Amino acid sequence: MMVQEWWAAFVQGFTHTAPLVVPATELVWLVVGAAALCVVPVLWRFFGRFVTIVHELGHAFAGLLTGMRVTGITLRMDQGGTTQGMGRGRAVWFGFWGYPAPAVVGAALVAASAAGWGRAALSGAVVVLLAVFLFIRNLQGVLILLGAIVAVAILVVAVPPDLQGHLTLGVGAALVLGAIRDWWNLVSVHTTRRRELASSDAFILARKTGVASAFWLFSFALVIALCGAAAWLVLRVAA
Repeated sequence: MMVQEWWAAFVQGFTHTAPLVVPATELVWLVVGAAALCVVPVLWRFFGRFVTIVHELGHAFAGLLTGMRVTGITLRMDQGGTTQGMGRGRAVWFGFWGYPAPAVVGAALVAASAAGWGRAALSGAVVVLLAVFLFIRNLQGVLILLGAIVAVAILVVAVPPDLQGHLTLGVGAALVLGAIRDWWNLVSVHTTRRRELASSDAFILARKTGVASAFWLFSFALVIALCGAAAWLVLRVAA
C-alpha cells in the first residue's frame, strides 16, 4: 500500500500548480534555512554531498552535449568526486561545468518553483538520480546516491503537495549558496592548500589551455554570481 501511495504521489508530482506567492517572512526563513544547510557543519556534511552530485552531473552533462561518452562517476564521503569520459569532445567545456553546475541547477529550481513546477522538479529529481546509478563506479558513491534518492523520495510523500513547491524553492536557493561555498573552498586550494592543486578543476583547465587558473576561478565565480542574481530576482518577484 505504501508503494502505491508513493507511486501515486510521484506521478501526481508531474503536474503544474499555481505560481508561488512567497510572503516576505517566508522568504527570510527560506534564505536562513538555505544558508544553514551550507554553513552549519552537521547539515553541510549531508547537503554538501548532494552539491557534489550536482557538480559531477554538471561535468557529465557537459561531456554528453559535446559527444563524449561518460564512463563513470566516483563520489567520496569527503565530498570529493570525479567524472570520467572518453571519446571526442570539448575537454575544456567538460572540465568547466563542475563548480557552476549547482548554481545553474539551483537558479533553475528557483525559477521552476516560482512558476508552479516545483513538485514536478522534485519528482524529476528522483528520475535523474536513479539514472545516475548507471554511472557510479564505487561503493561510497552508491551509498551517497542511495541516500540522496531516499531523501528526495521521502519528501515526495511526506511533504504536503501545497508545500513541495516552497521546499524545492528552498533547495534551489541552497544549491546556489552551496556553489558559493564550494567555489570559496576551491580558492583556498589555490591560496593556502596548494598541496591539493592537482585536484582543482581550475588548475587542470589551466594545464590543458595554458590560461592561468585565476581566469578559470573568475569564470566560475561569474557564472555563479549571475545565477545567484537571477535566483534573487525571481524570489523578489515571487515575494
